Order: sequence, then C-alpha cells, then structure tokens
Amino acid sequence: MRWRLCWENELSLDDHIELAEFFRNTYGPTGIFHAKPFDGSKSWAGARPELRAIGYDSNGVAAHIGLLRRFIRIGAVDLLVGELGLYGVRPDLEGLWIAHSVRVMHPVLQELKVPFAFGAVRPALRHHIARFSRNGLATIMPGIRVRSTLPRALLDKPPTRTEDVVLIVLPIAQPISDWPSGTIIDRNGPEL
Repeated sequence: MRWRLCWENELSLDDHIELAEFFRNTYGPTGIFHAKPFDGSKSWAGARPELRAIGYDSNGVAAHIGLLRRFIRIGAVDLLVGELGLYGVRPDLEGLWIAHSVRVMHPVLQELKVPFAFGAVRPALRHHIARFSRNGLATIMPGIRVRSTLPRALLDKPPTRTEDVVLIVLPIAQPISDWPSGTIIDRNGPEL
C-alpha cells in the first residue's frame, strides 16, 4: 500500500473522478442512498475535507480518510478538533485499512496541533474501530450523540439531524481527560 497525503487544492479533476468512483463502489453496497452524493466527479458527501490520506495498491484507490479542522460545541465548550471522516476501504480489503489510514493521518494531526481528533461511524462499524481503543490510540466515547446540519436543503426534512453514532476521540495535543463532558456534539455544519 502506498499512501498519498494531499491538501484538497492539490487534487486534479482526474483524482476527484477516481475518488468518486471509489466511494460509489465502497458505499453503494450499504445502500444506493449512501452512494448518491458521489455522482459524477464529486468526491465528498457533506463537508468537504481539507486534507486527505489516500491509499493506493495495484488496483487503484484502496483506502481513504479525510480531515477537516473545525470548531464543535460540547455543552458550553467550543473546541477545535480535527474531524476524521469519509472513511473508505475498497470492499475486497474491508476490515484491513481503517486503522492504517488513521495512523497515516496521526502525524499530520500532531503537526496541525489540534487538541483532539474525532470521528463518528455508524454502530454497524463498531467492530472496525474497536481496535483503536485496545491499542490506546483512541477512546470510544459511549452515549454521545452528534447533531449536524444537512448538506443540502430538503423541503420535507428538518435542517438538522441528531444521530446515535460510535464516537472515537484521539488525544493529539491534550490528554483525553481534557475532553469536555456532555452528551451532544454540535458540529454546526454537515458531517465530513
């Protein structure tokens, strides 16, 4: 596996086309709705990442993780974080690379000096991220819900949604004991 770290403005149209196809193929088996945001050459679904780690093998894009620095609100605390999202592993490699992509991104998070990184996944993916807490790289935070704005206005839907997710927090420039208490994270924007 060869990893490429790149800022969003370094991606060419061909890169976006290749990534959009990768996400359609990766997210499509979980439901056509999950693949829909990646129509054409769009290689992001909600918020657009600022940095990406893209893993390649002899068959092309094999894995992906995106990073977006943002302020979230937990209770009364505004907190700068590096949000990790747009996790993807090609279906023939599933179960092998999410941990590797986070390890590739970890030195970048340290360079950016964000206090914490966090990511949220559907409960069905809990087993894919459980190893992070076993190896001490991250903490799974139970009982926290995440509120996000919808990435596009839908007339028949509320403008925000609150989800029960599996939340992982990686201490970067501060210890995990400094993570604010609270049961809801407000992204104040769409998920990555």
